Amino acid sequence: MTLWTAVLLASIICVALKAVGYLLPARWLDAPRPARIADLLTVALLAALVMVQTLGAGPAIVVDARLPAVAVAALLLWARAPFLVVVAGAAVTAALLRMWGLAA
Repeated sequence: MTLWTAVLLASIICVALKAVGYLLPARWLDAPRPARIADLLTVALLAALVMVQTLGAGPAIVVDARLPAVAVAALLLWARAPFLVVVAGAAVTAALLRMWGLAA
């Protein structure tokens, strides 16, 4: 299967799932359980995306300056720092680690 075939297949599946969502009765989606699942699924997918982008380099797992930068960002988010401070703190952490040669 080529890359373009996979992209087209994934696009068709996404459109089909969206169409199915419009066909479902509203009372099914308004129930507490589906709403809770949708909320948790969103958080889980975002967490997975962050980890893949932080540790992934092709098929390999790589620990470099991105991991401490994400840790600093998480700490700043936990401390309820403004978003720009979180981004700047993570960027400065990665830049300093790379400048000092402690991380690739």
